[in-house]
Amino acid sequence: MKILKSFLFLPLLFLIFSFKNYPLSSLKLSADEAEKIVGVWFTDDKTSKIQIYKIDNQYFGKIIWLSSKENQGELKIKPKIGYQIFRKFVFEGKNVWSGGQVSDPRSGMTVSGKMTLKNENTLNVRGYLGTPVFGKTVVLVRVE
Repeated sequence: MKILKSFLFLPLLFLIFSFKNYPLSSLKLSADEAEKIVGVWFTDDKTSKIQIYKIDNQYFGKIIWLSSKENQGELKIKPKIGYQIFRKFVFEGKNVWSGGQVSDPRSGMTVSGKMTLKNENTLNVRGYLGTPVFGKTVVLVRVE
């Protein structure tokens, strides 16, 4: 009976020591890394500002400012303040967010998307159909 109790105790002991070697601070670090894209970004042509924000574990982006020089005659839909341009991106790790959708106000299309943070002030957003090979990348610059 004593031997049986020691066998039951060993897995519990192993579990306790395995968590000791996996600090909770690494979980916090991962969450901090994921939130690096949260903030306000200029589009590459500086005609709009996009605010990226987090809801639960997903990241979204909406237009919060449009310049007066935006030629709205060429657009199929008229973007407005509050127009949601990014939806449902999830942090993969290593400065990559994927699984989301990008809405292009110039074409009116919604396509799959992937975001890659090149440095703390440069975010590449790739919209694509099917596979990222067939897509277009837009560079966003953090508003300071």
